[in-house]
Amino acid sequence: MNFGKTTVIIPTLNEEKGIGPTIQEIQNQLDNPEIIVIDANSTDKTQEIAGRLGAKVVIQTGIGKGAAVSQALQHVSPDVRWLVMTDGDYTYPFTCIPSMIKLLMHRPDLAMVTGNKSTKPRTFGAHLRKLLTNRFYLEDEVFTLMHRLLDGANMQDPFTGLRVIRYECLRDFQPKAESFDIEVEINHFICRTKRLKIIEVPITLRKRLGGSKYGFSHSLTIFYRMVAMALEDIVS
Repeated sequence: MNFGKTTVIIPTLNEEKGIGPTIQEIQNQLDNPEIIVIDANSTDKTQEIAGRLGAKVVIQTGIGKGAAVSQALQHVSPDVRWLVMTDGDYTYPFTCIPSMIKLLMHRPDLAMVTGNKSTKPRTFGAHLRKLLTNRFYLEDEVFTLMHRLLDGANMQDPFTGLRVIRYECLRDFQPKAESFDIEVEINHFICRTKRLKIIEVPITLRKRLGGSKYGFSHSLTIFYRMVAMALEDIVS
């Protein structure tokens, strides 16, 4: 099915194991998408593999996922209809992208559809045990609640790396985030600035092929970004 012009943004840093399968699966699911790989000066074969598969490779200035997204947006054509954002480690299932685009096509009130990777225990007891024994789960739960209260993003998985966005809703987006706080800034822009809707669809992650997961310092960056955006809302 021809969905119209679609651009896919993939920030990368040393993703030679995952970038090939990522690009190939996206190409299999979409009709001739433009794929922009914004690379933070990888020292492996990420750039070579991406270029060989037909992606437009842009060398990032500086480091950080937020900076990568901001620079990649400068290369998006104004006539693009759908903007897909994802990671280059092949964890996300790209077979769901067509159905995510169809949701946007049939629901003009929606600005973004995201992949919800959140899996919560079925019982309160199991949920409580996981909160007490898994630091990452506790952190995600606390930050998700904060984001909902401070920034108006009523999402179960606000930090997901898989997003399909109606690009016209993002044309005037001027991100300040330089790191993994880019996700919460996009959520806030759509929910609070644009007053538009986001819906989530459940997804199941695959095993990560290379790459690295964010650490505690990135969590602090996300926290500061959420607070800063909430204060800006109050001042304005």
